[in-house]
This record gives sequence, structure tokens and C-alpha cells, in this order.
Amino acid sequence: MADAAALAQDLRGIMSKLKRRLREQANVGDLTPTQISVLLRLDKDGPATTSNLARAEVMRPQSMGAVVSALEAAGLVDGVPDPADGRQTILSLTDTCLRLIREGRAARQDWLHRKIEARLSLEEQEQLRTSLELLRRLVDD
Repeated sequence: MADAAALAQDLRGIMSKLKRRLREQANVGDLTPTQISVLLRLDKDGPATTSNLARAEVMRPQSMGAVVSALEAAGLVDGVPDPADGRQTILSLTDTCLRLIREGRAARQDWLHRKIEARLSLEEQEQLRTSLELLRRLVDD
């Protein structure tokens, strides 16, 4: 049992470091973690209203309004009136934002690809592939 606890702690530490290193490759500029989260949610889930984003991010609509305003000012999101409720605006990512997301993902993929090739032998790459299957079993329901 203690071995599993130590393994869990080590895994969390390594995953956190990997996440930080990948984030460094993305060049997200001056965006806050909340702004990044909102952009990624719009990318993953598609257009949404400020209210829907606030619920999804577990924050007050007024606070989300400030986040959205900053993203609009940066040219990363755009809004159109909701045809079902003209009082609301449906927000989506701008073409500029979509391009930045693609470039960031490509930079992270390239960095990780280069690290794997440079630091791991073919046998170690196969071990990593096996480890990924184990990680999938941990996270898949």
C-alpha cells in the first residue's frame, strides 16, 4: 500500500513538471490561467454564453464577464446575439485565437517529440508506449 502511495506521489510530481514544461512551449503571453481555461473550453465545447462559461468554470457571471471582456479586447473571442435570447451573446473563438491554439499545440508536440527522440532509446520509447497504456487505464472509466 505504501508503494502505491509513493508511486502516486511521484506520478503527480512528474505530471505536474511535464505540464509546466509543455506550457512553457506554448507562449501564451500575458493570459491568466482563467483566460486560458475559458479559451480551451470554447475550443473543446464550442460556442457558449457568458452564463454557460461561468457555470462550467464555477465562477460568478460578473467575474466571467470581466474575463470575457479581456479576451474580446485581445481579439481572442467574438460574440453574436443569441437568436433564442437577444439579451445574451454567444461567444466563440476568433480565427486569430484558433491559429494561436494550433501553433501552441504544434510547438508542444514538437518539443515533446524532440525530447523523446533525443533522450530515449528505441527500447525506452517502447517502455514509454507501454506506460501510456497503463496511464490510460488509470484515467479511463
